[in-house]
Amino acid sequence: MAVNRINLEKIKLKCSEKGALLVAVTKFQSIEDMQVLYDLGVRDFGENKVQEIIRKAPLLPQDIRWHMIGHLQSNKVSALLPYVYRIHGIDSISLLKEIEKQAIKQNKRVHALLQFHIADEDTKFGFDPEKALEIYSEIEILSLQNTKIDGVMGMATFTNDKIQIAQEFDVLKATFESYKYQNIDIKELSMGMSGDYELAIESGSTILRVGSLLFE
Repeated sequence: MAVNRINLEKIKLKCSEKGALLVAVTKFQSIEDMQVLYDLGVRDFGENKVQEIIRKAPLLPQDIRWHMIGHLQSNKVSALLPYVYRIHGIDSISLLKEIEKQAIKQNKRVHALLQFHIADEDTKFGFDPEKALEIYSEIEILSLQNTKIDGVMGMATFTNDKIQIAQEFDVLKATFESYKYQNIDIKELSMGMSGDYELAIESGSTILRVGSLLFE
């Protein structure tokens, strides 16, 4: 495969106009193509497997910010932390506790997003949006020191129904705004992938996770 430079520039321009961050999803991509993305200005890379971040990070420039975008198991947190900048899928309090524990042990500052289940699919993970404030109350009790909750994320249903996707994005945005209304210090609303990034960014997304559109 090769980098689709036209799509990359189009998406970068859209992100620049809206003040959003592009995270290039590079699962299955070669080190050579990832280096091309880097040379074209991409600095944030996302992988959905811990072992892929561990394998690729030493082979690429050290100023890359690595994002763990897949479901993370607690027993892999310790190995991941030396390499990762942001963990996108905090879907349980127990996982958050383990991240904080290992971050303190490794003297590491970790950014994280709370994942909410907004899709009409049981296979996706995440907290119940209706319990968002209750969940954050539990998090506050933890008095996190090394883990910074930056915002929220969610994945829409895999469908061509744009109305349904927009409605699901609205649920996540409402969750984000409910936190802001309570003066909770978060700034990131992460939603949108290759198939729905344009709709997501128009809905207020601040982080896009785009993979297949960047390659041909």
